[in-house]
Amino acid sequence: MAAHTLVIMCKEPRPGLVKTRLAADIGALPAAHWVRRRIATMVRTLAHERWTVVLAVAPDRAMTSALIPHALRIPQGPGNLGDRMARAFRVARPGPVLVVGTDIPGLTRDHVARGFELIARHKAVLGPASDGGFWAIGLDTRRPIPANLFQGVRWSTENALSDTLATCPPPAYLPLLDDVDTASDLARLSD
Repeated sequence: MAAHTLVIMCKEPRPGLVKTRLAADIGALPAAHWVRRRIATMVRTLAHERWTVVLAVAPDRAMTSALIPHALRIPQGPGNLGDRMARAFRVARPGPVLVVGTDIPGLTRDHVARGFELIARHKAVLGPASDGGFWAIGLDTRRPIPANLFQGVRWSTENALSDTLATCPPPAYLPLLDDVDTASDLARLSD
């Protein structure tokens, strides 16, 4: 098994429970269907022998859901997004860990490889998103995870990246990518 771990944060793609801003524009069922396709695409296209792909699944009861593609799974557990991402780092096996979301159509295997290269040389890595958030964060879990990681982050705002910077070691950066939150994002970035 590879020493590197790619964690994909994902919610069970049930209508009304995922991508609520997108669902407000296109409907709950199409939004859930888009998420389901994104997860399947990511598991298939981001897999590589150099790293293990793990799905961090929410809600925890969805660990066995047939709506989520076959892959290694861990429960996200309770709390806000920061609590759940910090937990993913803390339960990961020791080594480089890169955590990504499911709503970045431009994410490629090359981005993941570059993330792991940067983790090897820096204390942290971040992939900024054009909306002020981020699409990736990486740490080496053989080092202590900051106790305050993600504390006080204003999620789903243009402040998410800057707030995260206050809680993590100085990072290296991956390229700026766009995420999908609305129908206009989807039209611009559709995969």
